[in-house]
Amino acid sequence: MSSDDLHPEEFAQAAHAAITDAMTRPDHRAMAAVLAQAGLYGVMAAEDDGGLGLDLAFALPIAHAAGHLHLPLPLAEQILLAHALTGTPQAAALAGAQQLAGIAWQGSVQSGHARLDHGPADWVLVADGDGASLLDITGATSEEQSALDPEQPQRWLSLQGAPVLARLDAAAWAGLQHRARILLAEFANGAAEGALQAAASYMATRVQFGRPLSAKQAVRHLLARMRLLQDVSRAAIRRATLTDEFGAPRDARPALTGALGNAAYVIEKAIHLHGGMGFTWELALHRALRAVRRLDAAFAGLSRETGRAYIQSV
Repeated sequence: MSSDDLHPEEFAQAAHAAITDAMTRPDHRAMAAVLAQAGLYGVMAAEDDGGLGLDLAFALPIAHAAGHLHLPLPLAEQILLAHALTGTPQAAALAGAQQLAGIAWQGSVQSGHARLDHGPADWVLVADGDGASLLDITGATSEEQSALDPEQPQRWLSLQGAPVLARLDAAAWAGLQHRARILLAEFANGAAEGALQAAASYMATRVQFGRPLSAKQAVRHLLARMRLLQDVSRAAIRRATLTDEFGAPRDARPALTGALGNAAYVIEKAIHLHGGMGFTWELALHRALRAVRRLDAAFAGLSRETGRAYIQSV
């Protein structure tokens, strides 16, 4: 499909509608079927694999909507895998959501263990030497870690005997990691935007002493700071999608590091602004915070790695 007559912004509303529809379905498989039918999984997949063949810019609003709406599926990861595995049966299966896949950012094939931070998944991509391997984990044993999220616990997978379905070489694995950092930063920024909108709406409608809370200067200052941090993340993500002055891809690690930190701040302040209601199970803000914290755990050490790379570059 040619992108000449398409604009990424046009995908935002369609992605929001499809994910909203999917969230009403009774289980993960039914959710995935709705997303596949809407073309979200295959947005970057090749047309021969049943996808749309578009570039990363068109996947950004999809990842943003997934974060905004607290989608419990690894949508960004599956979009990336369907693209990275172009020309294989696995790519077609992922674009059509016949199988669900995730990426383990901790662990390796050599260690025999890997941690899946965002599931569910039938297949998982795991670091394998300089590259990465896609493994079938339907029969693998796992140990759940529910400290960060009792609803969607992290899983340490035992990889012994897990069939290898496909492999990415070092260049393909590096390219996927670069795109993943950008898409997952957008996911976190989407979660932050959802929390900011919820807080702003609540402050505008909650009246105390005859005035809405949004009329208080302290509240306005806090909301303005939250918006500023979200805009900073948005700008950093957009910059990471562009090449530098030499035509080389920019390092996406600073964008992801900043987006995770800014999103956590914005969501925590949104919970604070809701007062006692912010800490209730019924309010969805806790899901957004846990999703961002899971991502932060998945990329443990990223901030130090980013800082070290910056120091070495100057």
